[in-house]
Amino acid sequence: MSLRTASFSRAGDTEASRAGIARTKSADSAIVERALFWAFIAGLAWCPFWFGSHTLLAWGINAALFPGLAALYEVSLLLRGKRHPVAIWQIKTPAALFGAVVLWILIQNATWTPAWFHHPIWQMTADALDQTVDGSISVNRELTSLALLRLITTASAFWIALQLCRQATRANILLKAVAAIVCAYAAYGLVAHYLWPDRILWFEDKLNRNYVHATFINPNSFATYAGIGFVAFCALILRLYRNEFASIGGSIRFRIATFIEVTGQQGAALLGGALVVLVALLLSGSRGGITATVLALLVLAALTLRLRQNQVAEQRDAIVVLGVLFVAATFLAFGDVVVGKIAQEGFHDESRMALHIIVIRSILDAPMLGYGYGTFKDVFPMFRDQSVGTSTAWQMAHNTFLEALQGLGVVFGSMLGASISLLVWRCMKGAAARQKDEALPCVAASAAVLVAIHSLVDFSLQIQAIALTFMALLGAGVAQSESSRLVLAD
Repeated sequence: MSLRTASFSRAGDTEASRAGIARTKSADSAIVERALFWAFIAGLAWCPFWFGSHTLLAWGINAALFPGLAALYEVSLLLRGKRHPVAIWQIKTPAALFGAVVLWILIQNATWTPAWFHHPIWQMTADALDQTVDGSISVNRELTSLALLRLITTASAFWIALQLCRQATRANILLKAVAAIVCAYAAYGLVAHYLWPDRILWFEDKLNRNYVHATFINPNSFATYAGIGFVAFCALILRLYRNEFASIGGSIRFRIATFIEVTGQQGAALLGGALVVLVALLLSGSRGGITATVLALLVLAALTLRLRQNQVAEQRDAIVVLGVLFVAATFLAFGDVVVGKIAQEGFHDESRMALHIIVIRSILDAPMLGYGYGTFKDVFPMFRDQSVGTSTAWQMAHNTFLEALQGLGVVFGSMLGASISLLVWRCMKGAAARQKDEALPCVAASAAVLVAIHSLVDFSLQIQAIALTFMALLGAGVAQSESSRLVLAD
């Protein structure tokens, strides 16, 4: 062998070795991300189990799990020398708004702020105890710290989904996983409703025995969670039938035969799961949850069924008619619970309206500084009057937006809402613009409408199982709102 031939041989061996090392690193990277992704889905599956994660124990577990997964992901990127699939500057405005809110919450809890910033209750406490008491803007620093912990936890879920679901395959798996998880809890809720109506898990509960609530403390919260799952199922069903019928021609008889075949094969599991979730949703008896779900479905239909290049109006109309018939038939069979509740109580709740008026009055009393994030429970008794009954201890404002404005003040409360709204708007634009892989942006935008509407009359987003599931879908929706051909990495 000549010297030149030997040199070429060594160079070829070096290139092959480098290619092998690159493949090994790529495989190791895929394993790490796959493990983190499935741990994330397992976390989403756990969240509803313990009363919708609306207990101190669940908050602690979730605070370790989701921020922990985010931290592990960041460390793995450093060790692997990889870039973020979606750079922070891609969401710079929402991120800046959120960061400002977090900083403000820390300031609200700080005792080093000027005394004239502090709420008067601290001076009243000092006078009553006849000793010095450190004051702060927040009227209860422990409640504010817990609320901040929950806020960071939900933000971590968004960040993980944003990064891991830039890959379309993972995004679709997440969508199917959310639908399956909700279906499992809905199925359990139906079984428990008929076999153990007086219990939540193994604890006694006679208050909600007439309604399906699965593992959630109340039916209204479960209705929002089930609504998110039903929206996910509907998106999957619409995508299936739209793709299957996109290029089908021929006679009506042939189209009907194709429809029956698709329904009996790929569509059976999706339709069955959607039916289970829909029945559980109706039997929850939640007027607000069901109404919000219907409006979310209208948004989903508007985003998903707009005329695309490979779709004709006839196919779109057929899908709409079949969907309406499916929902209407289910409502006729199982809607007597919610109809009876509406007939008995109507849509108007005077006590909640009075509650909201009191909260608005408290906001106007401290519009700039607020009372401390998450302190409604301590603030409300200061303003409570005879317009609401004394038999109920109000733990929540039953309006998440008003409660945020009360706790954070008008400026920073609006900034928190704006940060979410900008992300939802990005999903809506992506859903309208994309010709492929638009399911996640559609679901994220529709779910945002659902939780926003229900949060006007309840506290859906303050139930962590709902907040984490929604933020996971929102993160995946933002990640998929841009074409896969575009590079979003940092």
